[in-house]
Amino acid sequence: MTVLDGVLADLSAEAEQLRTTVAALDADRWRTATPAQGWDVATTIAHLLWTDEVAVLAAGALTDDGKQAWDAVVLQAIEDPSGFVDAEALRIGRLAPGELLARWDAARTALGAALRGYPDGLKMPWFGPPMAPASMATARFMETWAHALDVYDAVGTRPEVTDRIRHVAHIGVRTRDFAYATNGLEAPAAPFRVELTAPSGALWTWGPEDAEQRVAGDAYEFCQLVTQRIHRDDTGLTAVGADAEQWLTIAQAFAGPAGGGREATGTPA
Repeated sequence: MTVLDGVLADLSAEAEQLRTTVAALDADRWRTATPAQGWDVATTIAHLLWTDEVAVLAAGALTDDGKQAWDAVVLQAIEDPSGFVDAEALRIGRLAPGELLARWDAARTALGAALRGYPDGLKMPWFGPPMAPASMATARFMETWAHALDVYDAVGTRPEVTDRIRHVAHIGVRTRDFAYATNGLEAPAAPFRVELTAPSGALWTWGPEDAEQRVAGDAYEFCQLVTQRIHRDDTGLTAVGADAEQWLTIAQAFAGPAGGGREATGTPA
């Protein structure tokens, strides 16, 4: 199994877990508000399917017709950079639940085929830097997982957490400097040491062992934090060093402007 195959398998498992949850809801509960302002369950699924569809278009930009289709999406984004994503989610989210599920199923299947068929060594265009297929699959996992948390919070359920979240943790660590830049700050020059305890009990580590700036704690809480699904004060994560502590207050694994995050509840996750 290649790295891409492994990520796609994890993405499929995470998406199916979410699909099972929403497929059991009646039409009224699809309109349950999530913690994401202005979005309900239907909007969330609409956003995920739309992003999968757009990723398929990006993968198809190698042909003349495919490039035209991809360029059309980019032009739409340029015309409304701050509202484009929300507008598409709200528009598609008006569809009936059955239509949303069918379209999401088709989009996920098409995405897997497009990424597996992408030429070796080439990167796909995207709204930010171009991405290798495995990186795109990892990004899709991160976003699917994060938005699934919104849905689970909305409907009052929480499936078992698995070591699949390592993909989210990895992006969270790799985007350290991006989080600083997004907040208009200069990233520290020195590397950080990150030590996280996985759901299985395994220890996941990044960075040199002798780094002065250090972050440690529960991997699930770290993943919630870097996707801004939990407030720093509601985690048990520990930071050694002022730079490490500052990072935990601005960490952001997703693209786009700095998010508002969640308010502190005073209750650990």
